[in-house]
Amino acid sequence: MQFEKFKVMQFPREVLVGHRVLGQVYELASRYARSASATIITGDITYKLAGKEVEDSLSTSGMKTSVIRTGGANSENLDKIESEIRNISPGILIGVGGGSKIDLTKKVAFDLGISYISVPTSPSHDGIASPRASLKRDNHFLSENAVMPIAIIADTSVMVKAPFRYLAAGAADVISNETAVLDWKLAHRLRGEEMSSSSAALAEYASHELLEKVNMILPGVEESVWLVVKQILASGTAMAIASSSRPASGSEHLFSHALEMQGKGSAIHGEYCAMGTVVSMYLHGGDWERIRDAFETLHLSIKAKDYGLSHEDVIKALSEAHNIRPERFTILGDTDLGRSASEKALEITGII
Repeated sequence: MQFEKFKVMQFPREVLVGHRVLGQVYELASRYARSASATIITGDITYKLAGKEVEDSLSTSGMKTSVIRTGGANSENLDKIESEIRNISPGILIGVGGGSKIDLTKKVAFDLGISYISVPTSPSHDGIASPRASLKRDNHFLSENAVMPIAIIADTSVMVKAPFRYLAAGAADVISNETAVLDWKLAHRLRGEEMSSSSAALAEYASHELLEKVNMILPGVEESVWLVVKQILASGTAMAIASSSRPASGSEHLFSHALEMQGKGSAIHGEYCAMGTVVSMYLHGGDWERIRDAFETLHLSIKAKDYGLSHEDVIKALSEAHNIRPERFTILGDTDLGRSASEKALEITGII
């Protein structure tokens, strides 16, 4: 029988991580742009943090530069940006922001066939280096096909200025690989789902590194940003190898998205993932206390009340989370977990 299997994997050509690497943005943009023009996709706050410096650097060097400031990663903003980009027809896109701005940029890049550079302003989650985009469409969060950035400029001197909450959340998003990989292995055993052992190993390596070095992740310390960003990049690479978000997104992310869709809590993505990782590890029968203790070291709460969520909010989210992506089999199963089982798991782990 002839072997006909194939897979497409995308990786960035260059990754710059460290102190003041933002100064090299023109060098990278000019190397990969299809014409001497660039469009920066950013937000009002992130423009001040790094977008203006990027714009000034490109303009001063002679590259025609435009800036699009936008809001959250939803279908409405995506359509508006793509309409503007079609009129501008830039040689390259540069996403400057935390999560949503880069998600929008990578999706625009995918849809319109334009290369993009990822310039994260905070290490809040692993989307800064992955080929998947999380977008809200019709009140549903979807993980959609996008493209890997052609280059990444992760300036630790910029990201260290973000509140420590974002660094802790980014670490939590990587640590959530622990349960994501367990879910993937479960789906492989029970459903015969294809699994990449190399991408799973890399995702686990990233989470293990942060769990072992959690005491080194401190507020206002640039080296702490370096530590987390390196594993964020490793997590993104794991997804690229798998051509899927599977190694970094399982039951804990389904729970996170279920909470986000309610629109009630004040938590950011990584904080919801932290809650999900603890309860999912409990359901797997693993060492959930170690995960909880790591989050406590990061001063990251997993208690629903600290984010303005009621007991009913989180019980409902956990019992119905499998509906978010029914094609993705996890420890949550195919049917509602049920109120009683959900409540018990959340109580034991201290979430409620």
